[in-house]
Amino acid sequence: MIFAFILFCKQRTWPATRASFKISAMLFCMASLAVTACSPETAPPSGAVETQQSDAIISEQTESLTADELRAVTDASPDQAYRLGPDDVISVSVYLHPELTVPITGQTGNFGGALITSDGTVELPLIGSVKLGGLTLQEAQAVLTADYATFVVNPNVTVQIDQAQSLRYYLLGAFSAPGVKFPVHPLTLLEALALGGTVDIPQADLYQAYVAQGAVKLPVDLYALLLDGDLSQNIELASGDVIVIPTSSSEAAFVFGAVGKPGAVPFTPAGLSLLQALSSAGLDLPNYTAACLSNVHIIRARGRSAEYMIINADLILNGQAAPFALEPGDIVFVPPTGVATWNQVLSQLLPSLQTVSAVLNPFVSIKYLSK
Repeated sequence: MIFAFILFCKQRTWPATRASFKISAMLFCMASLAVTACSPETAPPSGAVETQQSDAIISEQTESLTADELRAVTDASPDQAYRLGPDDVISVSVYLHPELTVPITGQTGNFGGALITSDGTVELPLIGSVKLGGLTLQEAQAVLTADYATFVVNPNVTVQIDQAQSLRYYLLGAFSAPGVKFPVHPLTLLEALALGGTVDIPQADLYQAYVAQGAVKLPVDLYALLLDGDLSQNIELASGDVIVIPTSSSEAAFVFGAVGKPGAVPFTPAGLSLLQALSSAGLDLPNYTAACLSNVHIIRARGRSAEYMIINADLILNGQAAPFALEPGDIVFVPPTGVATWNQVLSQLLPSLQTVSAVLNPFVSIKYLSK
């Protein structure tokens, strides 16, 4: 018992006060002597695939977003086809009618084409002012073909973009050169990241980095893209997309359930263990007696997939298993006694997730909060 208590002390950061030390010691004694009423449940959520176990991990499963769930996100986000906007410069040609070409072929000193004004209109030969703002190149071509058909028999119109000056991306966070970027053509995620100079990897929280299109966070794993070289995460961007890479100072896990102070728990420079997070979340004697530490549930989501883990924190508390390290963005749920299945956990967890939905990984928002 004494040896186990020493191990427990070594793997834990003790509170500064004597009263807090006594409470922690009492927690250890209760964990060592009490026979738990919890019955760890290892069945994964529907669709999950079991992987491996180690130390205090009772079960570990993975699940990915379905094709329908991914399609729902794509349908909700803006069309990725480039749309013409103010300050864009286009060239227009009408086959066999060089007099209608913009810029006019052979005109000395004319390096530009037709400028789209702030109201989305453009001035063109013969047909005058035409509203093209907000249209794709194909849609603009159809509009001009119809307009020129009034004056030309079966016009063959081609529209190209010379300068995409309304195209912009917003790069925020741990970049050497963050800000609004104006590329000359649509980019992939990796190409857009390069516009921000370099990403300060040691100071970046890639676990909680994200790409937003309008109000929708896309299920993209920037950690896998930048550190693992997973090019499946290198998506095509739409104008106006926002790329956010938070700094490591904002790293946090989220602890809910039978704790005194549920919510976000910040990481320290040395990281954050499960027991440290539970202590910071106010796991004290009153709620310890109602908590099922042998059946702590963790959701670790990144990109399009998530790991569902059940951890026996009692083993760690008793020094019978190594400390369990959390990752930024982890969702920890300490079930009260009698709550064991994932369905029961999720039913109690979802109201809490709604309160922090703005900072959650897109997987969680798409899987549970969008229904």
